[in-house]
Amino acid sequence: MKIQNSVALVTGANRGLGLAFAQGLLAGGARKVYAAARDPASVTLPGVEAIKLDVTKADDIEAAARALADVSLLINNAGISRGSGFLGDDGLIAVRAEFDTNFFGPLQMSCAFAPILAKNGGGAIVNVLSALSWVNMPTSSTYCASKSAAWSLSNGLRNELRGQGTQVLALHVGFMDTDMVRDVKAPKSKPEDVVAQTLAALEAGKSEVLADEVSRRIKQNLSAEPGVYLVPPVAA
Repeated sequence: MKIQNSVALVTGANRGLGLAFAQGLLAGGARKVYAAARDPASVTLPGVEAIKLDVTKADDIEAAARALADVSLLINNAGISRGSGFLGDDGLIAVRAEFDTNFFGPLQMSCAFAPILAKNGGGAIVNVLSALSWVNMPTSSTYCASKSAAWSLSNGLRNELRGQGTQVLALHVGFMDTDMVRDVKAPKSKPEDVVAQTLAALEAGKSEVLADEVSRRIKQNLSAEPGVYLVPPVAA
């Protein structure tokens, strides 16, 4: 997948990692960048085309697919975290909301845009996941579950879309310097660095990018004894 002259759609592009993706795509020579957000007025980056899109609303997704027939790169970035455990007072509410955005959002976007990508030569899908796709923390169990499901989704989409030549890239990363983890006291990656690694991986034809030491260490230790996912987590 070449960034030069591509037409990209980035969900959740008004801030954080989504904004960094939009900036990186423009800098990389993308012909057009659609910056999607629930409130398009919140997209202020010059050079992009703001699009109204809530990934939890089927009508928004269908409208976007009808209007954006030139997309060759879909970046499923929009995500939420409610900071809840399964057994918390609002655990069920949190997990439903997080799955709606973090799993069903990318699934519905991929279903809607897969035919468009096929018509435009195959293109690529990037799913923004997490190092927490592989482990679970009591303070965010519901979020971890949604990202684990999104990892499985990415692997399934890769298999199903291989025949039409669509590259599916899964991005795993730990804490980033964004609003979502503003109050977390831990080392954080710069969104710009994560974007640079992801776009380079896209152009190299890769299926996965581990954008920081945390994600690399966790994946390496999945097969340890005991597996890292069986070890009680400690504060980062």
